[in-house]
Amino acid sequence: MEYTSLIEFNWTLVMNIVTLLVLYFILKKFFFEKVHNFMLSREQTVRDAFEEAEQTNALAKETLEEYNRQLADIDAKGRAMMKESKLRADARAGEIVDEAKRKAADILTQAEKQIEAERKKAAGDMRGQIVSLALYAAEKVLEKEMGRKEQAAFIDGIIEQAEISEWKH
Repeated sequence: MEYTSLIEFNWTLVMNIVTLLVLYFILKKFFFEKVHNFMLSREQTVRDAFEEAEQTNALAKETLEEYNRQLADIDAKGRAMMKESKLRADARAGEIVDEAKRKAADILTQAEKQIEAERKKAAGDMRGQIVSLALYAAEKVLEKEMGRKEQAAFIDGIIEQAEISEWKH
């Protein structure tokens, strides 16, 4: 009977294990380390990209806020300028209206003076005509010695005649 053990020592298995360990250390030295370094550098690159993106977003927000503040300032300045322009225009319009009222009052005063002068001239002309009519009537009355009734009728006739000829002019 031959004696066999439960566990046999197999040199092939040991060689496979040694080969596997040598291969592991070789790969670790030359491959895993490079892959690991590549993964670390890639991870760092991604982190840097995220940080840069966050910084860019923060800068963009600051810039946007600054632009919004500038727009608000420009808007406020524009409103102030429009308000100031309106006030100046209103003041100028008031000046123009006041000047027009003053000119209208001057024209009205001149017209009243002209009317008064024309009225005085007309009154003077009328007095002159009345005087000449009275003298004419007195002359005619003196030429004819008439009675009271005749004189009244004669004066009425002269007045009618004067109205027809002189008063119409």
